[in-house]
Amino acid sequence: MQRSVVFVHGTGVREESYNKTFATVRSELAGLQPGAEVRGCFWGREAGAGLALEGASIPGYTDSGGGRREDEDVAVWGVLYQDPGYELRLLGLRPAVASGMGRGQSPAQKLLDELSGYVVSPRVRDAFAEHGLDGALDRAVRTVAESPELRDAAATADEGGYEHRHAFARAVVAATLAEAADQGIDSLEGLQRDALLSLISAELRTKGRTLGGTVAKAAATPALLALTRHARRRRGKHNDDLILPAVGDILRYQARGHALRQLIKRTIEHAPGRNLST
Repeated sequence: MQRSVVFVHGTGVREESYNKTFATVRSELAGLQPGAEVRGCFWGREAGAGLALEGASIPGYTDSGGGRREDEDVAVWGVLYQDPGYELRLLGLRPAVASGMGRGQSPAQKLLDELSGYVVSPRVRDAFAEHGLDGALDRAVRTVAESPELRDAAATADEGGYEHRHAFARAVVAATLAEAADQGIDSLEGLQRDALLSLISAELRTKGRTLGGTVAKAAATPALLALTRHARRRRGKHNDDLILPAVGDILRYQARGHALRQLIKRTIEHAPGRNLST
């Protein structure tokens, strides 16, 4: 029987340190448990402590925000490479959308059918093939389309489902590039990765309109920002960056630990085979 190991990090951990530690965990477990599926449970961004209004009340804290956001985007992609279903799993933790009394399929079922049956277009395939990624793309689409994370996420989709389509596209790209890295294929630059992501995202938005869905504008919505907002990285400029995650996570867990426990529970449920949690 296939076994899974779920790694849950401790308090005070954010994307950069998580990615480094998880890489070490995977490497060591490969020798201890050959063939085991290693899954991460990164809760620091969504269930950990963060500054209200992203630290806007602290003089000078938000200076050079553009560079910080670029660094954080690199870090969150690192999480997705380790766990492509991460953002879908977060969407799946939202309350399910009521199906209503109308006839026909619910928005959730329509979206699930659309994404689980997604077929890569020649245009998208050619773009991935230019980087030697077409084979990995096919396997990534199949893996994400059949994943329990997608099934749970679809249940929370509204009529448009823009965030869900975007999370699906990011999961596919992350899974593709993660497999390519394991095979020794040269990694893509951020702009190249984003170009491939844009192709899939645009194609899924077009399909959503064809199916009669109301797709939200590409501008970031509050809910999408919640998925892409990341904890502040340590720069030595503010003690808040050092103190807040370590102390704040403990206090937040004691006062509002439900979200963290739910994320851990769902991660274990999604891991294949018999689970060994640590």
